[in-house]
Amino acid sequence: GGSIINIASIAGLHGGAGGAAYTTSKHALIGLTRNTAWMYAKRGIRCNAICPGATATNIAETMPQDRLDMVGMARAGEFHALLPAFLAPEDIANVALFLASDESRQINGAIIAADGGWAAV
Repeated sequence: GGSIINIASIAGLHGGAGGAAYTTSKHALIGLTRNTAWMYAKRGIRCNAICPGATATNIAETMPQDRLDMVGMARAGEFHALLPAFLAPEDIANVALFLASDESRQINGAIIAADGGWAAV
């Protein structure tokens, strides 16, 4: 057996102005995750995906200013009421550790939004 853990994005669950290529690739990774879970289940191999929300990484530093989404930023202001800070990379790592552990042995093909409630807004 084993566990495959893909890192997608909340952009894979919702559209956005983050760019067609980025959003498309994250949707594709979610499809791949579900298909892989089905294909390898009989071999005892699980496959799940984590969809992080706004996480404190350097991705925003690399994005040109003209690509920043004003509507998304306004939505982020509403989101601030649910989670007043970016997620830490460790928050995502903890989800991955759980998915890699035996405690998650019955979780297969799951797409887990680790977004601090972003999808609720």
